[in-house]
Amino acid sequence: MVCRRLSRDGAVQQGAIRQTDEEGSMTEQAASSPAVHRWYTRPVLFVADVNRAIRFYIDMLGFERRWHEGDGAGTVCQVNRGECEIILCEDATRRGKARLFVELTADGLTELRRELAERSVPSKEAWWGYDVLQIDDPDGNELLFPR
Repeated sequence: MVCRRLSRDGAVQQGAIRQTDEEGSMTEQAASSPAVHRWYTRPVLFVADVNRAIRFYIDMLGFERRWHEGDGAGTVCQVNRGECEIILCEDATRRGKARLFVELTADGLTELRRELAERSVPSKEAWWGYDVLQIDDPDGNELLFPR
């Protein structure tokens, strides 16, 4: 049995099985391919004051508040910008530095640099295996944007 796919013109392609049945005739049977599963992540950044963190991500970095538990009075929320989703969780006992890599297109990185300059957001050029633009949030969590 050979794993090949036959097109309408008889050309062999990947993904189907061509085999001979009991009478010697060639038959085609679809080959099952493993399902491709999407991995989706949302990092949780622990912060000392969730409201201060929300203000930083919205006012300084242009995120939007997606949800905030307790109708805005809770200690956990999510902020989004494009496909970047971050959960902010107020928990002083777990607070520490996290590092988040955010990939942007060249135009996206240029736009971010412009926004940072307009809003006077501190950033620095750094190295983490390659050149990155680094922004530290008020709790010391690092957002790294590869250049």
